[in-house]
Amino acid sequence: MALVQYKPFNYEDDLPAGIRLFQDSVARLFDPTARPWSPTVDILENENDIVLKADVPGIELKDIDIQLENGTLTIKGERKFENTENGKGYHRVERSYGSFARTFALPDSVDPEKVKADYKGGVLTVTLAKKEMAKPRSVKVEVSHN
Repeated sequence: MALVQYKPFNYEDDLPAGIRLFQDSVARLFDPTARPWSPTVDILENENDIVLKADVPGIELKDIDIQLENGTLTIKGERKFENTENGKGYHRVERSYGSFARTFALPDSVDPEKVKADYKGGVLTVTLAKKEMAKPRSVKVEVSHN
């Protein structure tokens, strides 16, 4: 029986090895330092906002582009490969480099005029405010006694 390393949060490892090898080969054909990758994202919703948090460590803010168009949020960016300046090469390169793009379909309840973005500690936080009509309201109902 062969031992298999358990990686519960790495969905790319669930792909057959041939597909992963093909993805890596095509990406390296165009950029030898690039591996296909995309940042991991958490999306949460509260009564006022939809909040998207993307892990983008090592990427400068100037290399990140956020667009909202026709109910679709697109986050694009690039992690650039760090060249060694002292002439010594890497022994291992496991981090992924290159361009990425993530798109998310947004519900009609999002107000496109009220979008905020914050970048801190390698985490990009995009806050999408809900329209007033989409926010929950409580209505007091009076019951008449006859």
